[in-house]
Order: sequence, then C-alpha cells, then structure tokens
Amino acid sequence: MTEHLPAIVLAGERPGGGLLGKHFGAAANALVPVCGLPSIVRVIEALRKTTCISGGLISGPSAEVVNASAVFASIRERGDFLWVAPEPGPAESASSALRRLDRWPVLITTADHALLQPGVIERFCTQAMVAEQDMVVGLADAVKVKAAFPHSRRTVLAFADGGRCGTNLFLLRNPAALCIVDFWRDIQAERKRPWRMARRIGVGVLVRYLLGRLRVDDALRMLGQRAGGTVGWIDVAEASAAVDVDSVADHALAEVVIRARGAGDAAGA
Repeated sequence: MTEHLPAIVLAGERPGGGLLGKHFGAAANALVPVCGLPSIVRVIEALRKTTCISGGLISGPSAEVVNASAVFASIRERGDFLWVAPEPGPAESASSALRRLDRWPVLITTADHALLQPGVIERFCTQAMVAEQDMVVGLADAVKVKAAFPHSRRTVLAFADGGRCGTNLFLLRNPAALCIVDFWRDIQAERKRPWRMARRIGVGVLVRYLLGRLRVDDALRMLGQRAGGTVGWIDVAEASAAVDVDSVADHALAEVVIRARGAGDAAGA
C-alpha cells in the first residue's frame, strides 16, 4: 500500500544563508526560481501530483523568511503541508521533523530537488514499500548520470559494484529508522573531527571503501548495524533524480532539462 504517505521536505539554510539564494537575490535557496517557478514550488507540486503522497511537513527556511514570503503563503494556504522550524543541520532537521510528524512510513526529500518528477516519486515509493529494511535510499547509476549530463560535476560513491549518486530520496518505513537518522546526525556533528567520524562509521568499513572493495549492499548493511537499524537501496533509473540545484552551474543545468521536457511535451501534444 503506497497511498497517503506523508512527506518531509528539508528546506533549511546553511549558517549565513545559501550561496545560490544570494546569487539570485532570493531570501533562501528554496525560493530561487528555476524556469520561473521557485524550487520549493516545483518539489511540492511534484509531491502533490502523485497518488502516494498526502501532505506533510516543510522543515525550513527560517520563520523570518517564511513569514515574509508570498510563495510560502501560497503553499501553506492549502493546509496539506505545514511549516516547521529547521534545526542547524539537515540530519537534525530530519530527526526533529520525524518526531513531530510521528507517522510511518514517511518520504524525505529536499527543497532543492527542482527536477523531481511525480513518476520518479511513485516508482521509488512503490519499490521501497516492499523492501524489508527500516530505511530505503534512492541511488542512481553514476555511469548513466555521467552519460546524461557529461559536463555536470556530481558526487560519486565509488563502490566495488559500480559508482552511485545520491538522489535525495529516502523512505523511512517505521520508527526504527529514527536510529539511522540520529546516527547520521551524530556523524555530521563530528565532521570537523575526521578521526571520530571514522570511529563511528568503522575504520574497517572506510578502508574497504577506499580500497574499492566495498559493495553497496555491504556498506549499507554495516552502516545499519552501526546505527541500530537496517538500510536498503533502490536503483533510481532517472539520471535527473541525481541533480540537486544547489549551485549556479546546477541551476543552469536544471533550466536546460526543464526546457527540454517542455519541448518534448509540446512535440507530443
């Protein structure tokens, strides 16, 4: 059953504000227009157009930004997505929003996912809901992403069974997934102390990864063991799901993709 799942959209800002928002003169990255529509609007519209998602929470940006924004006023007017104050980091915001929502399963995505499409959400949720793990993450084949966007710089996780790119799609199937989110939060808190991060993740895991001997399934299984839960993954076929709009270059790429989609729709009309 994949109907009426709540979603959490992470829309917080880095300390001092987002660089993309500053570049375009927007009060927050989530409000930067992509082909005329703010990124957060594109994400919310994609969620609303699915049959599996029914409202949820938007975590961030700050109350000051949200209260002064006509865009957020329009989003909140329908009453299906409620705003909650963000925490200092994305993992902390996710942990806080999950506890406030207290509904399971729940989808988590981000406000900079301007290329997110309803069909991608539907397929991911449908596959993730039949998985056995507490949390399921969406990963895209790095070779396909590179082929689709050869000039775009994407972060690649180099596993022994192939490179993967994140897609900012997470399905948390039950309350046990909170342990995994809190583990992520604790690791982020140690980002300025790499030796402590290594200790939390497991030195053996990191060594196997650096030597190119760690498979995706093994990595997630061992991380789940460290966190106190289980983690699985879904292969997201759409390369565009690996593009988040958090830089000027990615913004330009997203506009090219959206225009091409529009041209395709017009040609098929």
